[in-house]
Amino acid sequence: MLQISDRIRIIQGDIVKMEVDAIVNAANPTLLGGGGVDGAIHRAAGPGLLEECKGLKGCATGEAKITKGYLLPAKWVIHTVGPVWQGGQKGEDNLLASCYRKSLELAREYEVRTIAFPAISTGAYNFPSERAARIAVSEIKKFIQENQLPEKVFLICFNEETCRHLKAALSESFVV
Repeated sequence: MLQISDRIRIIQGDIVKMEVDAIVNAANPTLLGGGGVDGAIHRAAGPGLLEECKGLKGCATGEAKITKGYLLPAKWVIHTVGPVWQGGQKGEDNLLASCYRKSLELAREYEVRTIAFPAISTGAYNFPSERAARIAVSEIKKFIQENQLPEKVFLICFNEETCRHLKAALSESFVV
């Protein structure tokens, strides 16, 4: 059995190239594509993803839905809608935590062994990266302590700053 610290990995790279069972899409509420990670995933997956997403009729903030991966190396795409940062007084922390939790619950339900997350809400939605990193690591760590699946969680960073914040949050979370 893997230790918790062995089950979480931080990588700077491109989430659409990850060879994992599922990738998480930081989607907008329509699920019909957009900018950033969302647009990149839709472009890489091909038109089948958009067609399937049209049938899902959107997704509420803090919730998650799953589709096939189509042309992606990943079998599944878990779409979650992160909160837009409004200063921290509108429940943003709880909504972001819910994104990670709901995505992991879907992963468990679909028997996903490996999953890759982007830094949800830290791009166009302006959630502070350091704060988001602590929430992400805390939720992932809690979930994998109580569940066998997913076996490995990859946190994919678009830039050096995000990686730095995630690594700091991960090292802090394992201090006893």
